[in-house]
Amino acid sequence: MSEILDVIAREILDSRGNPTVEVDVYLSTGDMGRASVPSGASTGQNEAIELRDSDAKRYRGKGVLNAVENVNATIAPQLVGMDVFDQVGIDNLLLEIDGTENKSKIGANATTGVSVAVARAASVFLGMPLYRYIGGAFAREIPMPLLNIINGGKHADNNVDLQEFMIMPIGAPNFREALRYAAETFHALRDILIKHGYATGVGDEGGFAPNLKSNAEPFELIVQAIEKAGYKPGEDVGIAIDAAASSFFKDGKYILASETDPERTTEEMIDFYEELIKKYPIVSIEDGLDENDWSGWKLMMERLGSKIQIVGDDLFVTNSKFLKRGIEEKSANSILIKVNQIGTLTETVKTIEMARRAGFTYVFSHRSGETEDNWLADVAVGCSAGQLKTGSASRGERLAKYNQLIRIEEELGSDSVFRGKDVLYSIK
Repeated sequence: MSEILDVIAREILDSRGNPTVEVDVYLSTGDMGRASVPSGASTGQNEAIELRDSDAKRYRGKGVLNAVENVNATIAPQLVGMDVFDQVGIDNLLLEIDGTENKSKIGANATTGVSVAVARAASVFLGMPLYRYIGGAFAREIPMPLLNIINGGKHADNNVDLQEFMIMPIGAPNFREALRYAAETFHALRDILIKHGYATGVGDEGGFAPNLKSNAEPFELIVQAIEKAGYKPGEDVGIAIDAAASSFFKDGKYILASETDPERTTEEMIDFYEELIKKYPIVSIEDGLDENDWSGWKLMMERLGSKIQIVGDDLFVTNSKFLKRGIEEKSANSILIKVNQIGTLTETVKTIEMARRAGFTYVFSHRSGETEDNWLADVAVGCSAGQLKTGSASRGERLAKYNQLIRIEEELGSDSVFRGKDVLYSIK
């Protein structure tokens, strides 16, 4: 009864107007699960390959018809007849079909779409929410949102070197209130930007993207916005950043182009962060150094790991192999989780389990190219993620995830758990 009847993929557009993959999984009962796949602009060297057509005549070479064909012609025939509840078996079959370490044959955009659509079809068959299907009876933690309210780097066409400036409503009692704290701060920031004569256009992830005087100015503006919204910086609302340092690491130096003295060594970058932490209520730094600067990450942990959450994204690419090294070398105390970075739910869960055993926090994340699909919210709750970043308090593809979390929290009622400041448990 729960057999897969058909798998159909198609090319759709993401929030940047670029093609991406959407997959439907049909069951013999008539039930159907659908999932669309996000796409990143700032990508790690070691993450699973997102297959693009490279046909300059279509979508500037960014079409995904080859990935779609891989689903329809190669994957689908082998999945037909399989039990939709055999998530591990199906995901392992996808790895077999691909046969490469980085999904370069059939594409992580193909495998991610299939893997998530299979889980969704199973949840539809059972008549239960996706988060409950993935996490079972104990899926009840609603993640702390990290809202990216100023965009820079590869996510915006401005002069800000660091990529994401986020707020964490760590003093909120529940998710609904956390989202309110964040939205009110976002609107207060808009008022402040207008007052200063700055543009209020938004970047890929819905945050404001003005040209600013330095990499420190966003922190000044955010602190002002937190206070203007009626909250206490560091107590009600903290600040998190994604530096995406690999994007400004060149020839062994970190180049902060907007600074008077742009070149920095690894030690000087850590000094830079240390000064920021002293001055502003920063609680988390993601990708503070280049993804291959392993010795630098160890040094950053030694100096800052007892003060803030140090998150590896490009460093780990949701891959247990790289996380294992990071745990052994004490390179970080947190990992960013992106399903399409590794390509299947099974591999994602394997990495999360390793992070848990090591006492790491794990932060679920969207990509800069998103769709209106909200499966990320359900998967985050299903995996008991304490934190989730999925953009700002604007743009529909971002709010689709936050609004789904409001619904899940409401559905769970008094059983829901929201940790507040305690989500930062890996800071020791």
